[in-house]
Formats: sequence, structure tokens, C-alpha cells
Amino acid sequence: MHRNGNELLINFKLLLIGDSGVGKSSLLMRYTNDCFESQLSATIGVDFKVKLVTVPDGTKIKLSIWDTAGQERFRTLTPNVYRGSHAAVFVFDVSNRESFDHLTSWMEELKTYSDNPNMIKLLVGNKIDNISREISREEGLRFARLYSMPYAETSAKTSEGVNQLFSDVVTRIYNHSELWNQGKKRAINNSSSRAHLTELEDKQTRSGCCS
Repeated sequence: MHRNGNELLINFKLLLIGDSGVGKSSLLMRYTNDCFESQLSATIGVDFKVKLVTVPDGTKIKLSIWDTAGQERFRTLTPNVYRGSHAAVFVFDVSNRESFDHLTSWMEELKTYSDNPNMIKLLVGNKIDNISREISREEGLRFARLYSMPYAETSAKTSEGVNQLFSDVVTRIYNHSELWNQGKKRAINNSSSRAHLTELEDKQTRSGCCS
């Protein structure tokens, strides 16, 4: 409709935010590498991966997904990580009440440090494969509605809902003209875009599950 996918590789930054241990890194690995490791170490500082995604009009975008550390000792890194972001996914563990109770503090932190008033926000209840559930879907929905956020549930372990989650984020960015224009301003120039696109596509083709 209002995009041309042949000229620029548009870059968008997505944050995964929440307590340590809720499965942010596992969601990232499942989406980008289609794999799951049950003994992933806690993220130290920040980590990020890139995924090439095709939007409805055929445009390919570069989605940079940042996995933020949930520990207090890494909070000094927060301001720099949050800047320039287009979307944020708040993640909690449906089998951990404490991670759900901490959501409001994570939201306040984003509000303090984010420099993008148009940022898209979503709430995700992860680890729905765990039978020891403490937060019901209904409670998650109520919280999301309170803050006008979409709500989704996922299992990085079984992959349930993971692709749909990130697809929803991309669709919402695509349909938000101001965010789309922000991404275009970061777009790689035409001469280097094609080479970089080919390199990323090759990496995605060769990347398999974790070993």
C-alpha cells in the first residue's frame, strides 16, 4: 500500500522485558533458531539476535530483538538499551506469581527510559507447558486490558504461540505509519542494503537448532 520493498532494508528494534528466568532468552532462541535449551544461563547484560521478516506487501525488514537481563545488577544498562526501540514485549512466567507481580515495575522502567511515545507494547505469559500454573489466562487478560495491551501466551519449550507472537508484533509495526517511518529513517542505504540482506538470509538459511 505505501511501501516499496525493493529499495531499503528497514530496521526495527524489539525489546523482551521481564524478570530473570521467565524465558525471554528461550523465546528468542525458539523464534530465531527454532530450538530450545532447558538449561540456558541467565542473560548477562543484554543479548540480541536479528531475524529477517517479510511483511504483507513483500517488504523484507530486519527485526533486531533485544533480550534484556532481568537482574537488578544490570539495571545501569537499561537507559541505553531502551532508547530507539519500536516495540516491547513484557514477559512473565505463568507458573511464577512473583514474575507477574513485578510487571508494573518493568512497565514504569520502560516509561522512564523509552524515547518513543509510539512504541507498541504486548504482554506475554510464557511457560504454558508447565502444569503448575499460578496465573490464569483470564488474569493475564485482565492485566493486559488494564494497560491497553494485547495479550498472548506461549511455550518456548513446545514452540506454541511463539511465531504468532512475533508475527503479531511485526504486523502492528507494519500497520503503524509513524513507527514505519521511524524504521525507514534507520534504513541501510541502497548500495549496502542488498549485500547485507544476502548475508543475513544466508545466515538464517544455515542456522539450525542449538547443539
